[in-house]
Amino acid sequence: MKIITKRKLLFITCGICTPLALFASKANAGSFGAEIFCTMRDGGNDHESSWDAAYTYIKKQKGGIFKVSPTQAAAQIVETVVREREKFTYCIEYLDKLHPNRQLQRNLKKEQEKKEKEAKEKEERRKQLERELEETNQDYSEEIIDRYSY
Repeated sequence: MKIITKRKLLFITCGICTPLALFASKANAGSFGAEIFCTMRDGGNDHESSWDAAYTYIKKQKGGIFKVSPTQAAAQIVETVVREREKFTYCIEYLDKLHPNRQLQRNLKKEQEKKEKEAKEKEERRKQLERELEETNQDYSEEIIDRYSY
């Protein structure tokens, strides 16, 4: 009877401690990811390098089966900066790059697709003209025509 009670107590303790440990590591990863991002941006680095460093750190610290998406990592950074405003006052101006204008991205993507389509059509037209030119050249005989020979 004592063994069963001890086992139950052990399972309950593990059940309580495990989620707390997982939550603490997630919170720390987001907080330190925000520190990495803000410190690099404040130091004069561009958005891409700062974001890559912070996102890589957050992914590495998360662990587990599921990966952290870029959207989730950006949300963690924003949440940390907003929650700890006094600590990250210099970083608020950089947060807009973490959640860019989605409409602008869609427009740029459509424009890129349109350019690719036009380039593909142009290449197809060029190939068609080359084929027609080859066919036309085959119609002429290979004799040399001297226009001054009478």
